[in-house]
Amino acid sequence: MRFKLTLVTQQSAAIIPINYQYPLSAAIYKIIACADDAYATFLHEQGYRQEGNLKSFKLFTFSDIRTPFTITGDRLQLTTQQAELEVCFHLPQAAENFIKGLFMQQQLDIADKKSKARFEIQSVESLPDPLQAYKPQELISITLKPLSPVVAGLPNEKGNYDFLSPEDIRFTESLLYNWRSKIAACYDESAASSALLMMEVIPAKLPFKSRLITIKAGAPEETKIRGWMNFGLKVTGEKRFVELLLNAGAGVYNSQGMGYLGVVEEIGKVY
Repeated sequence: MRFKLTLVTQQSAAIIPINYQYPLSAAIYKIIACADDAYATFLHEQGYRQEGNLKSFKLFTFSDIRTPFTITGDRLQLTTQQAELEVCFHLPQAAENFIKGLFMQQQLDIADKKSKARFEIQSVESLPDPLQAYKPQELISITLKPLSPVVAGLPNEKGNYDFLSPEDIRFTESLLYNWRSKIAACYDESAASSALLMMEVIPAKLPFKSRLITIKAGAPEETKIRGWMNFGLKVTGEKRFVELLLNAGAGVYNSQGMGYLGVVEEIGKVY
């Protein structure tokens, strides 16, 4: 399920870090914690854990912040007091009102050591389910578009990722592997291994665009990741698995706002 948040700040020229993803993720966790400590702990410490696998998934993600801005060094200076943000969670539909209630009339502080901007959540709108017409196990094929950078990587000997571009054949292989891992975590290994999943990068009119994002900037745990936009992603799979991909995000670092996807168009059902 996904929601559009309308944010308003009282500051006439609010300033946020250009690498705002980590503090924004922390602000989202804080809102969850205010209403339900147990749920926040579940997301933060364990998530959906695959049996026998220490890797866990925090199955939510969010889009880039949408608002006009100018760039000054490592800061974004907003030129309006209103912004929009989409967030999504892989939760049962019955949790929709619970999630809306968490965010209504809350505050989001996007801050680091150099600047702080406080946003009031003015409204929370449930967005339509683009897959509502399909049955859970129906095989479908749709085209998706990244609304935040998609990060695909291969673990290297140093324990970090070697990041891949959409031009690399291993890009979709990495995304498919991650998608199967999420299915295994939410369902089981049998469902993940037997699932028919396909992915194809569809180039856009504009060139592929990469973005280098710093997580925990200035801290000893600082990490730099590279994500990509300006492409389509044609995916095929059962509706329930495509829904998981939409709700949880593609690739890695989803809980840091990476891999948020929107539906471009329906290509057709696969029989």
